Amino acid sequence: MLDVVVPVYNEERDLAPSVHRLHAYLDQAFPYGFRITVADNASTDSTPAVAARLARELPAVCVRTLPLKGRGRALNSVWASSDAPVLAYMDVDLSTDLSALLPLVAPLISGHSDVAIGSRLARGSQVVRGPKREFISRAYNQILRRTLSVRFSDAQCGFKAIRADVAERLLPMVEDTGWFFDTELLVLAERAGLRIHEVPVDWVDDPDSSVDIVATATADLKGCWRVGRGLATGSISLAELRRPEPEQPELPGVPHGLGGQLLRFGVIGAASTLLYLVLFGLAGTLMGAQPANFTALLLSAIANTAANRRHTFGVSGAGAGRHQAQGLVVFLLSLVLTSGSLALLHALSPDPGHATELAVLVAANLAATLVRFVLLRTWVFRKHSADSSSEHSNSEQRNSA
Repeated sequence: MLDVVVPVYNEERDLAPSVHRLHAYLDQAFPYGFRITVADNASTDSTPAVAARLARELPAVCVRTLPLKGRGRALNSVWASSDAPVLAYMDVDLSTDLSALLPLVAPLISGHSDVAIGSRLARGSQVVRGPKREFISRAYNQILRRTLSVRFSDAQCGFKAIRADVAERLLPMVEDTGWFFDTELLVLAERAGLRIHEVPVDWVDDPDSSVDIVATATADLKGCWRVGRGLATGSISLAELRRPEPEQPELPGVPHGLGGQLLRFGVIGAASTLLYLVLFGLAGTLMGAQPANFTALLLSAIANTAANRRHTFGVSGAGAGRHQAQGLVVFLLSLVLTSGSLALLHALSPDPGHATELAVLVAANLAATLVRFVLLRTWVFRKHSADSSSEHSNSEQRNSA
């Protein structure tokens, strides 16, 4: 289920105790099958020998040796070839409390999220590190917020995970092979609308870390400029990364094609008009004509959108809120038609009488209903209308044959 990558470069001292500790935790506390992959970035000390010994001692440990340095290169290579559905990585110093691992990957296993990151800057995290590193980390993430408008809180925490199907689409677009790999991956994922899950982590900084802060910061700023320019000019295309909207199943028994939709829409429209008149009559006894018109039209419009969604266009499941919001835009156009007609009537006749008002509003409602059908079919439920018409056409062709 989970492949945890530990990228290393000249870590002969820390590698064995860290992998033993990680393996023991996963074996005892992690409820799914796992693998630990040590990704050696062209180490020049005895790290490869230590890694090979760990692979012989622990059956869930394997080793990948890369001829070139670069954390991003190592992660990209191992993740791209892994057969696990969920991919993760963590720094060899295990600065993050391992109890955060299951909360990190659980939303990916369930399919709720696409990418998950540990955050040292989120509320609830506990961090022990020097003021210099704390300042640099916060400054870097503020730069990302100001230049690339990101919403995630911690780009460089060495504790992340991703679903394999998402990685398959995302990794070929990530150019960086070093420390900026994390940031680039997250920026592209967020811009594409993928779901990023953040987990507050307890973090104890490794005082012996060999990371060159100045060189890393310089490379990160260059990476920010490259990615920002690519997004601004359109040279980075995110269309293939966007998370598909959930399928909305059509309901059985809904007639296909324009004729069937008009029939259902007409019946629902008549019922909505009757509901509107009843509501307008009731509201008219409590308030003026314009407020009564607004109240009656709003309530009947909500009921009309819900009924047409289900019965005219055969839509169920997710998206009801979005459809109602679009329906309210259509309602505003209907309000302009009916309120405009009512205002014109009062301009021509200062005291027209309740019966005349009703007659004018019925005529205006019929015009608004026609506009409403066109907008519902061509905008709100466009996909489903097109699918239904296509199926109806194919059915007619089969019957003719």
